[in-house]
Amino acid sequence: MGTTTRVALVTGAAQGIGAAVARALAGGATIAALDRNEVGLGSLVSELRERGCQAAAFPVDVSDSAAVDAAVESIERELGPIEVLANVAGVLRMAPAVSLSDADWAATFAVNTHGVFHVSRAVARRMVPRKKGVIVTVGSNAASMPRMQMAAYAASKAASTMFTKCLGLELAQHGIRCNVVSPGSTDTAMQRALWSDERGEQAVIAGAPEAFRVGIPLRRIASPADIADAVAFLVSDKARHITLHDLCVDGGATLGA
Repeated sequence: MGTTTRVALVTGAAQGIGAAVARALAGGATIAALDRNEVGLGSLVSELRERGCQAAAFPVDVSDSAAVDAAVESIERELGPIEVLANVAGVLRMAPAVSLSDADWAATFAVNTHGVFHVSRAVARRMVPRKKGVIVTVGSNAASMPRMQMAAYAASKAASTMFTKCLGLELAQHGIRCNVVSPGSTDTAMQRALWSDERGEQAVIAGAPEAFRVGIPLRRIASPADIADAVAFLVSDKARHITLHDLCVDGGATLGA
């Protein structure tokens, strides 16, 4: 189906930050929602359509390069040229580095790093001839700050952050902007899975000296909408002269480092 609004592809759209990004962009774009979670994806698309927004679901695992290429081809054929890409899909496998399994390391990079590469490459190849588009990768403040038991996650996010900046440098000559949004602790299912009891949120805010982790100076964890608002800004014309930038949205948890 055709559309007169721009098309925004959002990965990891079935829940959490990805769903929030899709909602934030839906007012001014047709949403191509991509995720391997078909049930969550269907719920999001139904919600957006009930709001009068155009949206379509594309059940895809971003770690599958061929499936990503096919999905991007379908999106452009069915919805129109992709002008916005938000890379949000991500996984977290926690363990001390010395006991981290090969499978967990590989699975983390397959989504958090290879997935960003697969989707960005497929979309950028189509943006370049049109000399138009914007890409935002949702990374993590852990990409710039060591975290205990998060070696795979932090390393994968650091890799996808630098990839996005390198991509942005190469695409700048074509008028295409590439930026990163790096959240800190955010109220998502992934975050809540780390909490051992109802005091989990306060423990995150307070920090953990034994893990060399400071707390959150703003005394709150982010909502998914806080991260989505940052993405929405960076893909908007208000950010038209911003590229290769990493916007940290963590309430001061990394002390601006």
